[in-house]
Amino acid sequence: MEAKATAKYVRIAPRKVRVVMDLIRGKNIAEAFAILKFTPKIGADVIEKVLKSAVSNAENNFDMNVDKLYIKTAYVDQGPTLKRIHPRSRGQAFKILKRTSHVTVAVEER
Repeated sequence: MEAKATAKYVRIAPRKVRVVMDLIRGKNIAEAFAILKFTPKIGADVIEKVLKSAVSNAENNFDMNVDKLYIKTAYVDQGPTLKRIHPRSRGQAFKILKRTSHVTVAVEER
C-alpha cells in the first residue's frame, strides 16, 4: 500500500525540479529530508513540501510507521505553459514560455 501526494501547477520548469527529484528517488524518508534541506536548488522546497504531505497521508490515512517509509515513486510531469510576449526592436515580439510542473511523490513501508 502506498500513500501519494501531488503539487500541481508549480511555477518552476520541470527540468529544474527533476534534477533534485533524481537525488531522493528510492531513499528513506529521513535521508531524503536531509538531502533536500542542504540542496541549494529552488525545486528542493517544492519537493520537501510534497514529501511532507505524502508522509502525513501515510501516517494519518493508512496508519503506516513513519520510520519504515521510503520513497517508492517520485516524478515530475510538465503542466501547461504560460505564454508571454517580450517586445523587441523594429516591432518584433519574442515569446517567453513560462513552464509549470506537476510534482508527485509516493511513499511505502519497507
